[in-house]
Amino acid sequence: MNRIHLPASWHLPDGAATPEPIYVDRRRFLRGSLAATGASLIALGTTPAWAREGKPDGKYTRPFTKSGKYRDAGRPISKEIHATRFNNFYEFTTNKTEVWKLVDNFQIKPWQIEIGGLAKKSGKYDLDDLLKKLPQEERVYRFRCVETWAMTVPWIGVPFRKLVEWAEPSSKAKYVRFETAWRPDEMPDMSGWGKNFPYFEALRIDEATNDLTMLTTGMYGKVLPKQNGAPCRIITPWKYGYKSPKSIVRIEFVEKRPDTFWNLLQPRKYGFYSNVNPNVPHPRWSQAKEWRIPSEDKRYDTQMFNGYGEQVAAMYKGMDLVKNH
Repeated sequence: MNRIHLPASWHLPDGAATPEPIYVDRRRFLRGSLAATGASLIALGTTPAWAREGKPDGKYTRPFTKSGKYRDAGRPISKEIHATRFNNFYEFTTNKTEVWKLVDNFQIKPWQIEIGGLAKKSGKYDLDDLLKKLPQEERVYRFRCVETWAMTVPWIGVPFRKLVEWAEPSSKAKYVRFETAWRPDEMPDMSGWGKNFPYFEALRIDEATNDLTMLTTGMYGKVLPKQNGAPCRIITPWKYGYKSPKSIVRIEFVEKRPDTFWNLLQPRKYGFYSNVNPNVPHPRWSQAKEWRIPSEDKRYDTQMFNGYGEQVAAMYKGMDLVKNH
């Protein structure tokens, strides 16, 4: 049974806190307090060490085009150093500002993805070979975490519908399930999570083939950093960030709705759809406002579907978006 630790007065406020399932022992709680210290510095207007040290590298060498449709997200692009040094990736650590320091031993080459389930082209494929078959482009998207922080990122990748078309799923396939890497010897924090991993997520087939959904392999004109989900992750900008599984190893087309990681652990708090919705609060904080990395000084109104309603609202027509969150 999970234990809930009451935060000290200096701890990260609920609106920017890591979901409570990570507080499974004292060691995780102490790690969380380190993340809180960094966030407190941000709130005070100072620049924390994670946002100052070094600069990510690794030029993106695969050919890609710049999207004409998704070049302006309606807000400034976040600095690369912020987007690559402030991450949730619990397989490595629950401390957002430490993930980038712990990924060196994670091996991403060679990398295979298994296509499975109700797809004509089921099998294991080398990621590099697979990408040669698919068009890639750069798109600037807003990114919103369930913890109320937000960024704006120029991603590079494949419109996921192109991969679906290539895989040729059966008409019986109603959902796409994703499974991520399971390597406890390379991911230092996995040992404490036991049977919960590997991480798994899913989308309805119409969500997966929506024009916005991307299989992402780069950002800021560079290869996707390990801390951001290298070598490939899913991006669905109208949903909370945990619906964007990182370091994917399996994509499966299925008929029945599969379980998803957080929904299985805490169904009252993390819905299957997980669309950004200011009208559905997390049990521990409101979703009506967001703060944009790196400063928590100013709060902004949360937009329904993170501002992408024109592209996605039709998929949920007739649904109660409060009950079916």
